[in-house]
Amino acid sequence: MKVLISDPVSTTGIDLLKKAGLSVDYLPKWTEDELKLHVSDASGWVIRSGTKVTEGLLNLAENLQIIGRAGVGVDNIDIAAATRKGVVVINTPEVNTISAAEHTIGMMLALARNIPQGHAGLINGEWNRHALVGVELKGKTLGIVGIGKIGREVIQRCKSFQMNIIGYDPYCAQDMFKKEEVNLVDLDTLTRESDFISLHLPINDKTRNLFDLRRLKMMKTTAAIINVARGGIVNENDLLWALQNKKIYGAGLDVFEIEPPIKNHPLFKLDSILLTPHNAALTLECRKRMSLESAENVAYYLEEKSKLNVTNIINRKNLNL
Repeated sequence: MKVLISDPVSTTGIDLLKKAGLSVDYLPKWTEDELKLHVSDASGWVIRSGTKVTEGLLNLAENLQIIGRAGVGVDNIDIAAATRKGVVVINTPEVNTISAAEHTIGMMLALARNIPQGHAGLINGEWNRHALVGVELKGKTLGIVGIGKIGREVIQRCKSFQMNIIGYDPYCAQDMFKKEEVNLVDLDTLTRESDFISLHLPINDKTRNLFDLRRLKMMKTTAAIINVARGGIVNENDLLWALQNKKIYGAGLDVFEIEPPIKNHPLFKLDSILLTPHNAALTLECRKRMSLESAENVAYYLEEKSKLNVTNIINRKNLNL
């Protein structure tokens, strides 16, 4: 059986698949025609966020049994089409937790202390130290929207900064947390009271444009918002207006509505925003974990040993759930 890998992964995952006796087609870079050719006889398919698994590609993949997503989000996979074809979709929900949490903290510190502006100024021969007065995190209120694994890791790290932490998650209750750790509030209260807002939730019909102009206007003018989750949770046009008109202090985005974003995107021209190219999970450690776990999932499934982290329910005789 053959496994197609159509995004860059660590060699640890490739080696595991080969040791399991599986043939591996590794295509970290491909054309559309190449992808169509190689997926046609694949039994397993390992992807990251770069590959879009469409219904058209799934229809070409006559032998496909499983898609292993090296990462958490599966919004780049047509889950409905995969389910109709009996293709199991398995993700790796915990591998990027630490890396994403640390990236969030890095963005928060950079925004608080104007680090990108200071760097850019020095490169341009400027010495604007008095124009770059920052703030301390101690005593500031952090609002966490989405208190899953990544959100909780952010909370643990921000406790060391002695921040006041409030949170919103419709699937969590206060009795799940100590109030001194995180105080759960409604989303409007969180938006109004936070000095920093950090988003850690999936993109769906309920969360798309969750932070639109109406909600952004509710924030403090001294507040900043950070999104390392999914593009589209923050409306980019509304964020642009809010930053241009100083309705909020700043923003940090690692994800975008369209990736990669268009060249000369209007957000690129602002000094009050910090942008990274969807690399919150791009650490050596995380890449190794993602590659290894997704490869294990695919190999184990094809060998009918184990089925882990199944994101879609398939009516198949050999799917033991």
